Amino acid sequence: MSFRLAGKHLGLLFIVLSAIILLVAIWSGIVVLMGDQREATAAGALLISGVIGGLGGGVLWMAGRGDRGALQRREALLLVAASWVFGAALAGLPYLVWAYLAGEDFSGHAFLSPVNCYFESMSGLTTTGATVLTGIDALPRSILLWRALTHWLGGLGIVVLFVAVLPAMGVGGKRLFQIEAPGPDPEGVHPQIRETARILWYIYVGLTIVQTVALRLAGMDWFQAACHTLATLATGGFSTVDASVGGFNSLAVDLIVIFFMVLAGVNFGLYYQLITRRIGSVWRDTELRVYLAFMFGGAAIVALCLIGQPLHLTTGEVTEPSVGQAVRHGFFTTISIQTTTGFGTADFNQWPTLAKIVLLTLMFVGGSAGSTSGGVKVIRIWIAIKVMAAEIERIFRPNVVRPLRLAQSSVSPELKLATVAYVLGIVVLLAVGTSLIMLIEPADNIDITTASTSCLATLCTIGPGLAKVGAIENYGWLTNGSKLVLSLLMALGRLEVFAIIVLFQPRFWRGN
Repeated sequence: MSFRLAGKHLGLLFIVLSAIILLVAIWSGIVVLMGDQREATAAGALLISGVIGGLGGGVLWMAGRGDRGALQRREALLLVAASWVFGAALAGLPYLVWAYLAGEDFSGHAFLSPVNCYFESMSGLTTTGATVLTGIDALPRSILLWRALTHWLGGLGIVVLFVAVLPAMGVGGKRLFQIEAPGPDPEGVHPQIRETARILWYIYVGLTIVQTVALRLAGMDWFQAACHTLATLATGGFSTVDASVGGFNSLAVDLIVIFFMVLAGVNFGLYYQLITRRIGSVWRDTELRVYLAFMFGGAAIVALCLIGQPLHLTTGEVTEPSVGQAVRHGFFTTISIQTTTGFGTADFNQWPTLAKIVLLTLMFVGGSAGSTSGGVKVIRIWIAIKVMAAEIERIFRPNVVRPLRLAQSSVSPELKLATVAYVLGIVVLLAVGTSLIMLIEPADNIDITTASTSCLATLCTIGPGLAKVGAIENYGWLTNGSKLVLSLLMALGRLEVFAIIVLFQPRFWRGN
């Protein structure tokens, strides 16, 4: 394995991230020149962080520039894991520098803790949306913009951006894309992997522009519209206000966000098929139909549960909802949870048990393969259900051999095994993570619901869980050890478990 080669590409990735930080610093500087002196400290923090990141990336690139080999599978795996683990450290640097530069005005702020900064940035890049913050409204706009941008960059993946914008990487670029792209069988939209990454980003950028304009027309200012768009399409959930989307109290905003959350949870390869006018093949896609059935079926159950129940909004208001309000908040929350966005308009901690069971189930299911959503993925759940049904049939019809099919294609034995192994891996990680949180936290500070749903919400990159990490709560009260465990779960969930777990295998580091 060539560590110099992996380090060289990691250095280039740092340079790309640092350049984006510096662009935000320039925007912040322009805001300062226009008279908003509150942004001056944030502009300085972003500038310092961008320079430090760029210098660090340059050192890594210089150290490995002599190695001109192609990335092999081991180097690609190492690079992808390192990109998220160390990329989160760089992405969190502006928070830490800003908190120290802000001085007495923000003494005691959560960002004075390096662990909190790392947790927040990992949550951003993995599009989890879990936060340690309160008083989000008081943060400088440039810090909020960078926070939202971490979502957007992580949505289709830093590594996909890396492949799209850097010089051709040959087979190494293909390996990076396949390892980072979420789902059991990411559908390519072009024979050249670099061109695939570019097309996906064109679609992503196009949807970003459309939603930003739509939210602006719905009443948000340009800044609010941009930040919430970056979080929506990445299925991240960072808002610019403590009350999340519910703070805007706008039906138009809710409907726009619902529409784009649904789109973000769909396999982006299907959009390419729409562009090339293969509409029939899009609707025949099994995963898309199952995804919509889970989503709207679950939303209907939740909405029915809310009728006649007091509704606790994220703004703190408690109302007796009409049928229309029950449908509005039930559908918004269910779609937000299944797509793993994590935006909120109501406190689902207070909802009936059946509604919470539906939400927990959809947390586990997640969105489609090839989307920006997290979770196990709809296609894996569907394959696992079919495998289980086939095994049940074998009990009473042992001589029947029935191929497992999705639409017109047969599912290979290798994919069936990989699917079952992945689902089992998620369950094991949930159990291990929950046990660690229960052990790390003081006994009077934690309960099993909080521990288990915090692990589910971070591993499946959702953000809010139940109890003390619910829709209107945050993760800031947890000890540093728990935050680091949850940060690792975020990375494992974003990279679909095995890309990081493989690094703990001694044989990975030995031989060929």
